Amino acid sequence: MRFIITGRNIDITEGLKSAVEEKLGKLDRFFAPETEVNVTLSVEKERQKIEVTIPVKGNIIRSEQVSSDMYVSIDLVEEVIERQLKKYKNKIVDKQQNAAAFAQEFVEKDYDDDEVKIIRTKRFGIKPMDPEEACVQMELLGHNFYVFFNSETEEVNVVYKRKGNTYGLIEPELD
Repeated sequence: MRFIITGRNIDITEGLKSAVEEKLGKLDRFFAPETEVNVTLSVEKERQKIEVTIPVKGNIIRSEQVSSDMYVSIDLVEEVIERQLKKYKNKIVDKQQNAAAFAQEFVEKDYDDDEVKIIRTKRFGIKPMDPEEACVQMELLGHNFYVFFNSETEEVNVVYKRKGNTYGLIEPELD
């Protein structure tokens, strides 16, 4: 695995770099040797945050952890990614296409398969509106997100609530 480690509001010391490589290096048994691991360490006031993104063919494996100590955040993020990999192994390793991104023993080993079960399907009509109007609708409904047809781009978009009473907009990008 190749690590790309960047820092925001923090100097990446040799100690931090080796802690990241040592802890996340435990995941190398799951991935092919040429797999890139993007790690971003950041500090905001008392929050020590680590974001790990591992792009594999057709999927992105990602985790973000925050604590008051960067080394604790590093430990947490490794545990979460390992749990994700084991839980969704059958979903992310499509034997014909994506298997090349993973180590052979990971592909062959069976883990408990917690199937993703969709228990409810909801259909609703969507009228064209701008993102600001969609945010108002979301607030009126008391939801955390709202799917709508963007009248400006003529695409289906999603607005969602973020921390700090702000909003996000998700726009589709076709490959």
